[in-house]
Amino acid sequence: MPTGVALRDVREQLFDAAERILRRDGPNALTSRAVTAEAGCAKGVLHRHFADFDAFLAELVRDRVARIISHGADLRERAGTGTVAGNLAAALSDLFGPVALAVVGLVTARDELRAALRRTSSAGVPVLTEATAMVAAYLAAERDLGRLAADADTDTLALMLIGGGHLLFAGRDGTPPAPDALHKVVSTALADATRFSSPVGGTDAGG
Repeated sequence: MPTGVALRDVREQLFDAAERILRRDGPNALTSRAVTAEAGCAKGVLHRHFADFDAFLAELVRDRVARIISHGADLRERAGTGTVAGNLAAALSDLFGPVALAVVGLVTARDELRAALRRTSSAGVPVLTEATAMVAAYLAAERDLGRLAADADTDTLALMLIGGGHLLFAGRDGTPPAPDALHKVVSTALADATRFSSPVGGTDAGG
């Protein structure tokens, strides 16, 4: 039986291999044989550590979601600094990188994986669900600071921003959208919420 450290090393080796295949060849190329070959492991290694391939993929998604969300956790701490639109545009650009888009594509493509994730996770699409909650929390903090209108519906705004951001970034073969295009999407979504807000500390909500 491998030690805890060795187990983590094997898991990370397999996860990293799966991520490379996913980003390079897409979800249809992701098989247990392809993963072990990419990782340089014996064919049976994956099945010694995971009940089956769907269990492996579910753990891969959970691991990558946790990483993605941890990278964006400082968004909430930016409330009251810079501009609301600028903070959100930067966060969406970081969020919708190649790994996040690949994970969303994987979950969308595999029915069995979605079923496995639903048994232990909240409803919705991984990455998009967590990102929506993260953006909603940030918007609520900005509303409390007076940089968004007091009646701003932060939950709906978060859905609009994540949905619009995903559509803007998806299907671009790794080429991000122009910064102006991203900023326009964010500013348009925020227009009503910022129109009657009072800037705090001289910092504009838009921009």
